[in-house]
Amino acid sequence: MAQSEEPGKDQKIWQVVLAIPPGKVASYGQVAEMAGLGRQARYIGRALGKLPKGHAVPWYRVIRSNGQIAFPEGSDIYREQVGSLQAEGVEVVNGKVAMRLFRWQ
Repeated sequence: MAQSEEPGKDQKIWQVVLAIPPGKVASYGQVAEMAGLGRQARYIGRALGKLPKGHAVPWYRVIRSNGQIAFPEGSDIYREQVGSLQAEGVEVVNGKVAMRLFRWQ
């Protein structure tokens, strides 16, 4: 079985994201490392996209390693992510978060 087909892989990712405290963010790569997936940062976004309706996973706390929001600026999902982060006190300026201030751990 290929590593990308490992049972429970998505759940591991979701558990890491659930642990990110309000007011903090983590990068896709950081989540991959913490979930035991090494350098599979690109898979993190796919796993978050599989979240079931009505979930409580704070997907919006996961951003690019340079602090940038990954969604196209102006899109509905971009506005949702920025609004959710700002509601928790995370400053988003020109689509970016200051990782030195808001990075988890």
